[in-house]
Amino acid sequence: MYDYLHGLGIRYEVTEHQAVYSMTELYEVSLPYPGAIAKNLFVRDDKRLHYYLISVKGDKRVDLKALRRSQGTRPLSFAGEDELRDILHLKPGAVTPFALLNDAQCRVHFFLDRDFLAFPGMIGVHPNDNTATVWLHTADLLRIIAGHGNAVKLI
Repeated sequence: MYDYLHGLGIRYEVTEHQAVYSMTELYEVSLPYPGAIAKNLFVRDDKRLHYYLISVKGDKRVDLKALRRSQGTRPLSFAGEDELRDILHLKPGAVTPFALLNDAQCRVHFFLDRDFLAFPGMIGVHPNDNTATVWLHTADLLRIIAGHGNAVKLI
């Protein structure tokens, strides 16, 4: 991931840390930009036809029923470990928007909390592994994902 970002000329910082599997564990790590941490959820509809990666500020709660109503989706629930591995090539605990680059068919829609665009416009996400956090400008992340071809929507 670092080579990819470097190749695009995108500036970023990396904070390495022990493996974390939840937001609670991540908040126990000393991080330089705690207000920019992203909580990432991989969900699917009840027919397993549509998949969504939801990234919100780490201190926010995601109401899947409210998201369903506002975005006009079918009922949503968390995708399974097999779906996470098969579609995004990730293991649990390492969900990140960067994994959308592994979605060759661009099946996964990306919902991003618009608050990440507010000053300082930074987001912290895993680099496809839960032993580090990459800090970059939110606009750069959006450009990477949209350039790959995944649908992006601000929520």
